[in-house]
Amino acid sequence: MKLPVNSHVAVVDGESFTLFRNEGRILDPKLAVEDTPELDATNFSAGIRHQDDNGQRLGRTDLNELAHGAAAAEWLNAKAIEGTLHDVLVIADPKTLARIIHRRWSDGLAGVA
Repeated sequence: MKLPVNSHVAVVDGESFTLFRNEGRILDPKLAVEDTPELDATNFSAGIRHQDDNGQRLGRTDLNELAHGAAAAEWLNAKAIEGTLHDVLVIADPKTLARIIHRRWSDGLAGVA
């Protein structure tokens, strides 16, 4: 995969969030940790209405995981909208990824996984 120089890679799941920057070349990326933001996971209603029926019935919905995903999405969206974050490759679990994709900055995504 081509990863633009100085682009960002956000690795996010329901518990952790690390932001990397590509300090290498476009075809030879060298990732360096840029930030591990301290997130304030307080939005416990985030995504609760979008949970799968099986998870809801079986009690597999983790509100802390959903709140962390929402907090990561808010952090990424704020940085992208203010212009300090661009060409972002997002690597996330499906629930977190659903919270992160935001139409106001989806053009700035380098990719999702």
